[in-house]
Amino acid sequence: MVAQNVAFGILAAAMVIAALRVVTTQNVVHAALYLVVVLAGAAGLFVLLAAEFMAVVQVIVYIGAIVVLFLFGIMLTRARMGKEAGLDNEQRGLSLAVALLLLGVLAFVLVDAFSDTRVEPTTIVRTGDVGIRIFETYMLQFQAVGFLLLATLVGAIVLARRD
Repeated sequence: MVAQNVAFGILAAAMVIAALRVVTTQNVVHAALYLVVVLAGAAGLFVLLAAEFMAVVQVIVYIGAIVVLFLFGIMLTRARMGKEAGLDNEQRGLSLAVALLLLGVLAFVLVDAFSDTRVEPTTIVRTGDVGIRIFETYMLQFQAVGFLLLATLVGAIVLARRD
């Protein structure tokens, strides 16, 4: 149990540092790469929870697809690859205050709503059962998201090809 706590602490610290770098870096490509660290940390947390399927899905879908889509979008729109000075402003204190206020409100609402709720283990034991449950209920939504991502990629290519 102690090794799991140490691993959780290391993963959580790496995720927090990388998440802060995502929003503070002035290089868009570096921000996408810091996002990879955050998402890989989430996959590591799934491994600690013995949810290996979710860890693999996290790696394949988010790191393997979404971040690659972000990088393609950055490269196809010919965004600057270096630092940009115009990405920062003087409202960091206000944004920190709003973020802490939001954290407090969310924590209060979640504790108030779910403090007496107990999570029971589910009866799903196979990966196939997970797929069947997801695609029986949300098939139309998956198709809509796939079409939206395809349209986004085609739009980025059209914008990049206008010369």
